[in-house]
Amino acid sequence: MSKILTTALLVLGTFGAYAQAYNTDDSKIALNGYSPVSYLDLQLAQRGSKEYVSEYDGVKYFFTSAEQKKTFDANPKKYLPQYGGWCATGIAIGAKFRTDPNKFLVKGDKYYVYLNSIEVDALQVWNEKGHDAMVKSANENWKTLKSK
Repeated sequence: MSKILTTALLVLGTFGAYAQAYNTDDSKIALNGYSPVSYLDLQLAQRGSKEYVSEYDGVKYFFTSAEQKKTFDANPKKYLPQYGGWCATGIAIGAKFRTDPNKFLVKGDKYYVYLNSIEVDALQVWNEKGHDAMVKSANENWKTLKSK
């Protein structure tokens, strides 16, 4: 990764780094209220409704329908975003960044969310560096970042 890009990502990350495993604010709502089932099963970013909510590991997940909620409740671990919903590219370079719910990638049975800002399109960076290499780096970094 270029030194300039890495620096830009790290600077952006300083504004969004929180000591928690899940990317939430005080409301404890995951994915900015978007449905994890929509990401994985439909490959769509769809805002969920407060009418259909489940809680898993102290975090609230919203869904578009009762059917989606039931699907999640049957197997919540399947529908959790990678790296607690933090920007996957950020985790790959060693920092936690807030994400744009419309920037995501579904690969196999997992999905990843990304930062998108004027300075950096983290999904584009992820794709340029190669999915397998970025996952390897992110998985290694997540071991320590998860608890920071």
